Amino acid sequence: MKEITYHKEGDYLIPDIIVENPKKDYHIGLYGRLKLEYMKKHQLGLYSDLILSGTLPEYLIEIDKTANERTKKIINELAKEEKVDENLKQNNQLEWGRCMNNIKNRAEEIVLNELIYC
Repeated sequence: MKEITYHKEGDYLIPDIIVENPKKDYHIGLYGRLKLEYMKKHQLGLYSDLILSGTLPEYLIEIDKTANERTKKIINELAKEEKVDENLKQNNQLEWGRCMNNIKNRAEEIVLNELIYC
């Protein structure tokens, strides 16, 4: 870890901390924003460490990407397991929509507990 230097302002020593400008070409999605809010409230040490090391945006992007991939995978697995397929969609669209919404909500809840609120 780098040694922190200080400069004096009045009676106080102020740390010379320079945070590099993060890249502007990233987009943090829903799961990344949820993780950020959770870290601010419940994981302050991790949040501070990521801020000071300048890796917070990359961390949040990775969390968001992983959570989205995991959600899609769980949705596909649950739909296959419960036989919610194109055949059901053609025969009974309302039932298919109800089942898919239920599956999506369960998948999101699983991902939130596995990746965000941990």
